Amino acid sequence: MADGADSGPVDEGTGPIDLTYAEHFHPARPRALRHRPKVRSPFERRPAGRDGEPTGTNPAYVAWLRGQSMLADADTIARQFSGRGTMWQNPFADPDPRGAVDTASVWFTAYPLSFMTRPGQTFLAAMAEEELWRAFAAIGIEGVHTGPVKRAGGISGWEHTPSVDGHFDRISTVIDPAFGSEADFRAMCGMATFHGGTVIDDVVPGHTGKGADFRLAEMGHADYPGIFHMVEIDPEDWSELPVVPPGRDSVNLDVATEERLEKAGYIIGALQRVIFHAPGVKETNWSATKAVVGVDGVARRWVYLHYFKEGQPSINWLDPSFAGMRLTIGDALHSLADLGSGALRLDANGFLGVEKSALGGPAWSEGHPLSGAANHLIASMVRKVGGFTFQELNLTMDDIREVGKAGADLSYDFVNRPGYHHALATGDAEFLRLGLRTARDLGIDPASLVHALQNHDEMTYELVHWAAGHRDETVVFRGEETTGARLAETVRGELLDGLAGPAHPYNLVFTTNGIASTMASVIAASIGVTELDAIGPAEVEEIRAVHLMLAMFNAMQPGVFALSGWDLTGMLTLPVDDVADLVAEGDTRWIHRGAHDLMGFSPDADRSAEGMPRGRSLYGTLPEQLADETSFARQLQAILAVRKHYGIATSRQVDIPDVSHPGLLVLVHELDSGSHALTVLNFAAEPVRGTVRSEALAPGGAVLDMFSQEPLGFVDDLHAFAVDLPARRGVALLVEPS
Repeated sequence: MADGADSGPVDEGTGPIDLTYAEHFHPARPRALRHRPKVRSPFERRPAGRDGEPTGTNPAYVAWLRGQSMLADADTIARQFSGRGTMWQNPFADPDPRGAVDTASVWFTAYPLSFMTRPGQTFLAAMAEEELWRAFAAIGIEGVHTGPVKRAGGISGWEHTPSVDGHFDRISTVIDPAFGSEADFRAMCGMATFHGGTVIDDVVPGHTGKGADFRLAEMGHADYPGIFHMVEIDPEDWSELPVVPPGRDSVNLDVATEERLEKAGYIIGALQRVIFHAPGVKETNWSATKAVVGVDGVARRWVYLHYFKEGQPSINWLDPSFAGMRLTIGDALHSLADLGSGALRLDANGFLGVEKSALGGPAWSEGHPLSGAANHLIASMVRKVGGFTFQELNLTMDDIREVGKAGADLSYDFVNRPGYHHALATGDAEFLRLGLRTARDLGIDPASLVHALQNHDEMTYELVHWAAGHRDETVVFRGEETTGARLAETVRGELLDGLAGPAHPYNLVFTTNGIASTMASVIAASIGVTELDAIGPAEVEEIRAVHLMLAMFNAMQPGVFALSGWDLTGMLTLPVDDVADLVAEGDTRWIHRGAHDLMGFSPDADRSAEGMPRGRSLYGTLPEQLADETSFARQLQAILAVRKHYGIATSRQVDIPDVSHPGLLVLVHELDSGSHALTVLNFAAEPVRGTVRSEALAPGGAVLDMFSQEPLGFVDDLHAFAVDLPARRGVALLVEPS
């Protein structure tokens, strides 16, 4: 970060700013994007009791399942909204990314399983604490994305089974008791509102877990089979299905069986790719159930689609019953209008349409128009009740642009996250510049993106835009023409060499998707640390400084800036032996999900309440950091204060110019005042004396440090000025017209 960054924000030409708490953290917010309760009364559930055998022919069991069914809840929730004038008071047809950014432009992304609370306290109760929100407000955090907190996993007989994917296999509208209660959630939303913040919840429109809805579907009950992409197999063809081992309720199909069932007209066969592919575990996107006795006494076997894990059956968005749509919309309305969240993340929402190929190739399963239509419906409904949505859509930039035309208000920046990791790993920012320019040329407004540091997932390097959608197109990289496919292969190889492998064994590859790592462990690898235990005070200082540079890249451009508790505390990856049971089937992501004590609530605990082992923190708790002017949190506070004061989040990106050194990145943004804000970063492992040149800069303009207001020079007649940057550091500059 630039020298003088600790001095706080400054007013243009008047010296340091002395903003009051109210001025800085309670700005006016658009009414259309602030939550207002819409329900007549809180939603009540009446669960049935347990009696008899858990089979489809037992009415008590069927009633018990219906009492936990998301579809049944959705039908009840819908009646709270139908026929009410409030449903027509908000615009909803078009996404409003800048309105969403105005509502909350800095997000804390939580991960409930890893969040350490006071002894005996639930996650949601901890997230409702005023002390936490005071710390967030002090730093400049305006929104909290809770992560999935509703009950997930499955049901087997009368018992609930654990989640298979970090609570992204939702099975209920009920808050999971392990995370708290609906009262806790509402208290958290109230505390957020008091501090001028917004709570962002999740909806999962692509799949559920194997909960009550899936069990009722297996039984052939009412509309329930219409929720899922599942096909009943004729008993005469059961011999074509694999045997389900004892203790299992389904088994993945191999490629040969998938092909036979496609030719028999049951399923659409192979999809464009097999996400989480693992030999012997997941070889196709289809699994077969064991025989299940239905409510009519008939035994059935089904083959069902799951883009992700076997325990995540895919929702069918184009069934005549529209049961899947009803379930998803009901879940969303419950979060927004009953619980009190102001926004929703759409998880894996790019996989809502699938169609048999007319040419005998893989089924059309990515970029399908039905996904766009379904996203339009969900996002429009959310806007209709006054909220906004963001999507994590790891597809091509073309797909992100198209879905963004009528779907979610904001999209996660999947392209440039591996881009800045690659720049750090190689000391060369060319691929990062290429990604930024490609997005701009395709018409993607950076203000519509969520620019993030670490989240719960791996550092994704699938690079779908080049590896799939534009694999055969030519692109110039490092002075030579190459194809998109070769570019993606080159970048992935350099990421693996620079951040994982034998030299950096603390970061692990996650299937074909990316690298399991924390932001601090990525930086450690880039500065040559071979063993995490060797990190001492000097390495901590360097990791913190580079971490702040990466925060500047994400925060000092239009859009949302997001960071996690792992970022705020500087967490390292866990030793794999500490999570051996969780990674046994190849899900190495658990090494970067170490428990972290953000507020110092549980200093003596070695695990979170959910059993995640405590990881090593390099920066300490937020109270400790806020008492230290040199800490990560305090320096981040300065970055975010400058970002807010100058309106960077809603500025306009006008140039990503060529640079005089491969390690440099320059972003030029036009402010409402007519001045230009420049983010200048040096990813190289060496100091750089270079030139910043952009046609957007008028000759004679004064160049100032945005943090200190220190004059640094003038723009010359070639629209350029000189800059000096230490290795792996950055500056934020203001260019005022002459």
